Amino acid sequence: MSAEGHDHAHDHEHEHEHHHKETFITKYIFSIDHKMIAKQYLITGILMGIIGICMSLLFRMQLAWPEESFKIFNVLLGDKFAPDGVMANDVYLALVTIHGTIMVFFVLTAGLSGTFSNLLIPLQIGARDMASGFMNMISYWLFFISAVIMIASLFVESGPASSGWTIYPPLSALPQAIPGSGTGMTLWLVSMAIFIASSLMGSLNYIVTVINLRTKGMSMTRLPLTIWTFFVTAIIGVISFPVLLSAALLLIFDRSFGTSFFLSDIYIAGEVLHYQGGSPVLFEHLFWFLGHPEVYIVILPAMGLVSEIMATNSRKPIFGYRAMIMSVLAIAFLSTIVWGHHMFISGMNPFLGSVFTFTTLLIAIPSAVKAFNWITTLWKGNLQLNPAMLFSIGMVSTFITGGLTGIILGDSTLDINVHDTYFVIAHFHLVMGISALYGMFAGIYHWFPKMFGRMLNKNLGYVHFWITAVCAYGVFFPMHFIGLAGLPRRYYTNTNFPLFDDLQNVNVLITVFALVGGVFQLIFLYNFFISIFYGKKAVQNPWRSTTLEWTTPVEHIHGNWPGEIPEVHRWAYDYSNPEHEDDFVPQTVPMKPGESVLHH
Repeated sequence: MSAEGHDHAHDHEHEHEHHHKETFITKYIFSIDHKMIAKQYLITGILMGIIGICMSLLFRMQLAWPEESFKIFNVLLGDKFAPDGVMANDVYLALVTIHGTIMVFFVLTAGLSGTFSNLLIPLQIGARDMASGFMNMISYWLFFISAVIMIASLFVESGPASSGWTIYPPLSALPQAIPGSGTGMTLWLVSMAIFIASSLMGSLNYIVTVINLRTKGMSMTRLPLTIWTFFVTAIIGVISFPVLLSAALLLIFDRSFGTSFFLSDIYIAGEVLHYQGGSPVLFEHLFWFLGHPEVYIVILPAMGLVSEIMATNSRKPIFGYRAMIMSVLAIAFLSTIVWGHHMFISGMNPFLGSVFTFTTLLIAIPSAVKAFNWITTLWKGNLQLNPAMLFSIGMVSTFITGGLTGIILGDSTLDINVHDTYFVIAHFHLVMGISALYGMFAGIYHWFPKMFGRMLNKNLGYVHFWITAVCAYGVFFPMHFIGLAGLPRRYYTNTNFPLFDDLQNVNVLITVFALVGGVFQLIFLYNFFISIFYGKKAVQNPWRSTTLEWTTPVEHIHGNWPGEIPEVHRWAYDYSNPEHEDDFVPQTVPMKPGESVLHH
């Protein structure tokens, strides 16, 4: 079918849908409109984020004041898991496990990518909707079901999964190994299998939509960087998520059907188990083959959002547009050949270790290209320091500071000394966790008017940013030093080791910053939910931006544009063009006779 024929059919279908009266259920619950599905992803992601952050505050309190009795422990965890208000040691590990799982998969993967890929892909490429609205709806509901199962695992009698978010065997493969290896672990695996199905359906939808549904004139080199990052993220997901699915299924077989893919020569309490021939290191390979691309599945969408917001609020074209695209493609390729740097102490052949060291240090180059291009975009720009811009600049800051420690961890000889210490936690929380969270906050502040037709309160946004920025560094910066001192991760108390007594004060400091930062997220939640109903009404293009989503009406309509889909005549970053009076020229404005095309 030709593009014109396709458009005509799409318009006809759009008009046909327009005549159907939508009910509450078809509009807000089982919606096939990408804008509504984006809101569903966002609000589900925020709710999961609240649970994940609350868990981290509980185990930080345990680390700062071990053996202390806290009423809140007893209230939230019950008599079994916190007798007399003192946290049981296996519950600490369970909280760490579920916190990591929720934040990595349910908040930063689905909450960030699901929200903004759904919202922006059709709007920024000039499409009526996703390629398959029905598949889009199914992918959200699978995500929701997997979230419900993960939360349900917290209430299992034997306790939730507690072998770390990486669920290494044999702890995760033997139901009798520890209390958290029972039903809770099975629910974890079922939840992740459903989550991966959701992620794959969403990713395939995003890829097909970007390739097939771009409006007239929207060539690949006119796409905003947001779309490039969502597109490449979806491709990485399609390549790497099935590997984790296979690992989860094989682990279910080991647990329930007597196979031994990941088990060999196991002894429990003097009893010799019948498993032989498997290898836990095989699981590590399968897990990290997803696990490292996962870092970029989380951070690439944040990079795209930040690039867009920085260009808009610097009133300048993004610096090095094509270099940015090439760096995203390079990151996507390299991210699939660096997984072994998580396994330097697993008995890996030193030559293989040196190969992974080389590829890991290589990935620093495209990452540095992006950081330099962001800084150069800011340079001599007419900066509008609204909350979205502040969070974007904060993201560049945490990405650079967190990334520098990655050079140490990516080197096999240096990594051995700090492996499994707080140094690793400090590194990945800054470079991936906080950076992606800042990208998510920046995206929410910037596109909130497009999602809800209202503005967020700017002053509350400033308070939210500054408190969050100070507390994030207050939590994760000192962790580098206690990690270098050798403090191991995942220990529920360090009081058994006199060697670490001097570090206890640092743990208290970290926890105080965490509690303050956690409590101040309530400002964001208040601002978000109140502004949906009572925020100032938004104008059509509040940030004077050039991209297509700001040409749609403020009130949502099915099909995005009331008439024809606009045609694109120029790239996405025509800011401060000397040949035009306004400091921004939307993509829909035709080129003047003799106008020079801005250098990409």
